[in-house]
Amino acid sequence: MTTGSSNTSSTASTGRPAAADSGISTFKGQDRALRSDRLGTGGLLLSVLAATAPLMVVAGVMPTTFAVMGIVGQPLLFVILGIVLVLFSVGYAEMSRHVHNAGAFYAYISRGLGGTAGSGAAAVALVAYNALQIGIYGIFGFEVSGLFATYLEVEVAWWIPSLVAALVVGALGWLKIDVNAIVLGVLLVIEVLLVVIFDVAAVADPAKEGLSLHAFNPDTLTGAGLGTALCFCVAAFLGFEQAPVYAEETSRPHVLVPRVMFLAIGFVAVFFALSSWALTVAAGPSGIVGTSQEQSAGLLFFLTEARLGETFTDVLHVLFVTGMFAAMLSFHNVVARYAFAMGREGLLPSAFGRTTGASGAPGTGSLFQTVVAMVVVAVFAVADDKPAGDPTAPVLHLFTWMGNIGALGVILLMATASLSVVVFFARRGAARAQAWRLASSAIAGVSLIVIAVYTVKDFDVLVGAGPGSSLSWVLPGVIVLAAVVGVLQGLFLRARKPQAHAGIGLGNEAFQLEKAAESGS
Repeated sequence: MTTGSSNTSSTASTGRPAAADSGISTFKGQDRALRSDRLGTGGLLLSVLAATAPLMVVAGVMPTTFAVMGIVGQPLLFVILGIVLVLFSVGYAEMSRHVHNAGAFYAYISRGLGGTAGSGAAAVALVAYNALQIGIYGIFGFEVSGLFATYLEVEVAWWIPSLVAALVVGALGWLKIDVNAIVLGVLLVIEVLLVVIFDVAAVADPAKEGLSLHAFNPDTLTGAGLGTALCFCVAAFLGFEQAPVYAEETSRPHVLVPRVMFLAIGFVAVFFALSSWALTVAAGPSGIVGTSQEQSAGLLFFLTEARLGETFTDVLHVLFVTGMFAAMLSFHNVVARYAFAMGREGLLPSAFGRTTGASGAPGTGSLFQTVVAMVVVAVFAVADDKPAGDPTAPVLHLFTWMGNIGALGVILLMATASLSVVVFFARRGAARAQAWRLASSAIAGVSLIVIAVYTVKDFDVLVGAGPGSSLSWVLPGVIVLAAVVGVLQGLFLRARKPQAHAGIGLGNEAFQLEKAAESGS
């Protein structure tokens, strides 16, 4: 597929025609385009950061990593991973200046590695982000059920608040993205503020070892659990890479998307490094592992109650739940937009490639994600014959299994996207001009592959299964199966529908090409 003479003003480095000034115009009609100018830097940043669920990471991921892996140097891990992900984003952000598509990962991979690879990436992204979103329903339902039991003395099955949340998230998914950004922003700011208050309290009232910086000592990164700790910590970052998904809904995607990605990574790396350090200060570097093993997911609440009182801790419990809700809504929006992009390009039925009413939201994709979530929650609910509060219940399997499937999928997508960035610019003769960006992408890609290998190797630990459990290959196999199905679909399209195959990853630019072809015929 080549550009016509009327498109000579397009960006030279892409070789593709530029869309109209709005960045989303399409002669196919407004129901085939997301509404532009809906998100500025603030709205986009809040939408992206909400997916990282800061309070859920501090209260859930960090204590688990300390307890299970025994790695005291978790704060240093967040710094190291922040550097790796900045290197990844150098190339990823540069790619975002040339590709504005709600399909993000698969659009980037298509541009570098071809439509067949893009089709495989699209299937992986759809499965991975669905899994990440749905997994949170498990821990959300469990925590809400616990709040009802603790404060209202009412027993509520975990799956009831999970299904109610799915309906509320689905309804919000049909609204304008800027409305969603406001909801996400309010919840995010409150939970971050509460964690910062704890951090300050920990520094003001440290354990007997004082304000020790021992957790930043490289000697703390030793032991058999280091690889698995990397997996836990990189999962905490997931969300920053979503910025390009909203590119079509911003007025200046080539400026806003790179800016937001770097702001998100910088904030997450610093915030998580300081917060995990505050946990070691509050419990003491020598006592953080033992205290985490004793308190488990209650570590943060145990430490805050001693310093900030019972009322603050109660509020923290409630905000822990609302933070999870914000993450679910953020991931829901991403899944809906991936489905929209795939429907627009023939990878899903065309109904997915249309927006809804005045909101301009991808309504069919939103409905799809809601239905899938409710079905999966229902399956785990039917399988749950354990008493309320049982830590072996399917409710928590839903969280760990889905969360780790999703994390593995996104890590592999990031590694593949790094390779795609290198190929994309090299094929366009820009390798010398972009040399340092390509080097950064290559280093990040190798690092991410190493993390992916550790993730698969230690999957039994990540999901809490025995070393001989079939889950250690069945669950990662879900991502492999998605990739295989996606690649087969790409091969089918290349053989039977070459025009559709050529349009994978182009988004609205494909419409402009069709328009140019029609006007020239």
